[in-house]
Amino acid sequence: MTDNALKRTPLHAEHVRLHARMVPFAGWEMPVQYQSILQEHRAVREAVGMFDVSHMGELEISGPAAAAFIQRLTVNDISTLAEGSSQYSCVLRPDGGILDDIVVYRLTDLFLVVVNAANVNKIASWFAEHREHGVNLQNVSDETTLIAVQGPRTVDTLQPLSSLDLSAVPRFGIRPGKLADIACLMSRTGYTGEDGFEIFCQAWDAVAIWNAILNNSAQPVQPCGLGARDTLRLESGKLLYGHDMDESNNPLEAGLGFIVKFDKGDFIGREALLRVRETGPVQRLVGFEMVGRGVPRAGCAVQSGGRLVGQVTSGGYAPTLDRNIGMAYVEPVLATIGQSLDVIIRERPVEAKVVKMPFYRAKKRGG
Repeated sequence: MTDNALKRTPLHAEHVRLHARMVPFAGWEMPVQYQSILQEHRAVREAVGMFDVSHMGELEISGPAAAAFIQRLTVNDISTLAEGSSQYSCVLRPDGGILDDIVVYRLTDLFLVVVNAANVNKIASWFAEHREHGVNLQNVSDETTLIAVQGPRTVDTLQPLSSLDLSAVPRFGIRPGKLADIACLMSRTGYTGEDGFEIFCQAWDAVAIWNAILNNSAQPVQPCGLGARDTLRLESGKLLYGHDMDESNNPLEAGLGFIVKFDKGDFIGREALLRVRETGPVQRLVGFEMVGRGVPRAGCAVQSGGRLVGQVTSGGYAPTLDRNIGMAYVEPVLATIGQSLDVIIRERPVEAKVVKMPFYRAKKRGG
């Protein structure tokens, strides 16, 4: 895809005005950084940062059979999801391969499903293919803007602008309200490992909301790009579709067994996952930190005893921890805490050890 064919979010002109460096990502022209990735990363960990994540896709599912439909097409249990709440889940192929990892929000009269930017058309088509009588499906991605405000000072930053008592919104909760006198949905979710809100609004309201937050004198807000979003999510052990999982992986391999609810009844991919659970996964995703000097990158080979045993899916420098970390699929026998591995960096083996994920966990705040 050429640059001319890249999509632009409603906030594109604001990014250019703020001198962001723009890059292609999942078919979109997106800001990778405004000043420095390190500065943006630290702003989110220590205060507050704001991301344009409007490239993500949004699907609305409604109708009398909507809940049963989602129950059959996702691995988590939608029956446990209360109105005004959300849950992390996956959509699978019949063989258990992950088509996408998603977030499902239960609103008063519909479900809102947020999907990864690169998978919007794939998941919309998959849902349409399996849609039954009593299910209404609408792709509202183009008219929806999503802004993520993340960091320990998020509530202090947004409260003067909001009609809601934000401190009363629980983690994973979603509420309709007004921000800067503009109707929106505010969800206490995010991809950084910090407290924060993701704000859904109409595309034509995006610039007004963005600038209202940016110009809020209560707390300086750092605009952040994809670079900081990646280092923050890596530290927090959050998987990136297309790197840490894809259609060749199943949730039990990817460490997502906690969202697979076998007892809820049938769902697409259940039988395949039952077989995997019985025999055991052939590989497991692990977190590791480097013992030797070197920065692991996606694609680096992983060895044990000189034998190839896996490949790095995500890796890099963790600013909060001041160490080099990564994730990799390895043979199950090697997926134990403290296990020594070698990551091949610039054609030489560098020692690493398996550690527990997430690498970084924020102190519990609010909600």
